[in-house]
Amino acid sequence: MECNLLNSLGQTNFPRFKVEKIDGVRGDMASYNSRIGFHRMHKSFSAPNWKYNIPCTSWKVSCAPENLEEEFSVAVSENIAEAGESDPEALPEEVPERPLRSNELKLLLADAERSKLLKKLSEANRYNRLLKRELQAKEDALVNFKSELSVVELELQVLVRLAEEISKSAIPAGSRKVNGRYIQSHLFSRLEAIREKLKEQIKDVEAVQAKEVPLSWVGVAESVQVMGSFDGWSQGEQLSPEYTGSYMHFSATLFLRPGRYEIKFLIDGDWQLSPELPTTGEGLTKNNLLVVE
Repeated sequence: MECNLLNSLGQTNFPRFKVEKIDGVRGDMASYNSRIGFHRMHKSFSAPNWKYNIPCTSWKVSCAPENLEEEFSVAVSENIAEAGESDPEALPEEVPERPLRSNELKLLLADAERSKLLKKLSEANRYNRLLKRELQAKEDALVNFKSELSVVELELQVLVRLAEEISKSAIPAGSRKVNGRYIQSHLFSRLEAIREKLKEQIKDVEAVQAKEVPLSWVGVAESVQVMGSFDGWSQGEQLSPEYTGSYMHFSATLFLRPGRYEIKFLIDGDWQLSPELPTTGEGLTKNNLLVVE
């Protein structure tokens, strides 16, 4: 850039000269006072060395930009210098956050509700698996109990036959009587009564013991699931596919206790009824009826 030196009277006592950095970077400067102007100029440009030789009198440096780019650079430099003079510790203002829109707020609320529902579903699944394990343990205990009762019932049956045989044989003289009957006949009747009670207990165990119930679905589908009241319409049971040529055969085995159950098939996300099973209800509440005896 080209600059002129003006004294305090506004006269030019020195010829025009150029100011440039040692590394060759050129810049533009506005008018500065000789006492603090050169100091600011030196500070703003942060150059190690400048080529100038000016007497220690009151002078001003008048510099004019050579093109539009230099003029823009001068304007930016002046704005930065003025901002630094007014408040050297001033920081750039932070852009305020834009308030959330209605749809964005709805999405955030939906995500929060979805997270809560997923957490509750996970807890329900864990509790359901715990109940299934406990139910399986009870089923195993019932099976063992039924086996033990069956063994005792067989032993009683043998004793009953022996008592019956003794009661029908000749009763020895002097045999004791109980409730008007000889002790042989009384023993036979008591053993027979115990055996009948034991048989009733075995039937009660069989009534609460789960039974295998096969289910099947034939057709063209990718996923078949049976839902029903046997687990409160919560998870259901997935049917396994088997390709038989022109169609798919889906099958599964449920372990259900004796009773009446309502079921419905979920075929690729659509609710359907099986034509092979009886139905109950009407409209949306129409389901297949499954009877376990």
